[in-house]
Amino acid sequence: MEKYLTLLRTCVLLIRVGKVAPIRLDHHAIADIRFIRSAMERAGSFTAVPGLGGIAMGLTALPAAWLASRQPDPQSWLAVWCSEVVVAGAIGALSMAHKARRSGTPLWTAAGRKFALAFAPPLLVGALLTWPLFHAGLLNVLAAAWLLLYGVGIISAGAYSVSIVPSMGLAYFALGLVAFLTPAPLRDLPLAAGFGGLHIVFGFWIYRRYGG
Repeated sequence: MEKYLTLLRTCVLLIRVGKVAPIRLDHHAIADIRFIRSAMERAGSFTAVPGLGGIAMGLTALPAAWLASRQPDPQSWLAVWCSEVVVAGAIGALSMAHKARRSGTPLWTAAGRKFALAFAPPLLVGALLTWPLFHAGLLNVLAAAWLLLYGVGIISAGAYSVSIVPSMGLAYFALGLVAFLTPAPLRDLPLAAGFGGLHIVFGFWIYRRYGG
């Protein structure tokens, strides 16, 4: 009789273990899936978009817009903005490299290469359109094209970055549409609002929420 009771207790214990163990396995499986999903999202996103660098780029664009608006001829106006492109580009590249190095993330990951390949073509188109639009005297159209193509580049590249980046691109695109309706003498206002104001606003947002 005692043997039967011992066997019965063993069976009950095994049944209880059998009921509990799958629950623990399910919990572990869910935790593992969440971890893998999070790791894949981090690996698939380019997170080195610089917040502080964006702020600095905006702070250089504001005086550039003021200086360009005071130029006596179109050639000097274009020279001011081309100089700003060089300065802002250097700031963006250096701050991006610094953020990647500080976070311990390689800059040229698969996501980083996709980001660059998506961002570069619209900028190249903007550079190619600069001379014919300038030569035709369509400076207000040129200003709108710069904003539109910069916005398109950010939207495209933002597919491989943090969620705020595509929203930033949409803001530039909308401002480019506004620039088309802006009178030619006021063409520097949307440029200041875009390359100055939007860089500062979104740069601060990225700095606060995405680690610098």
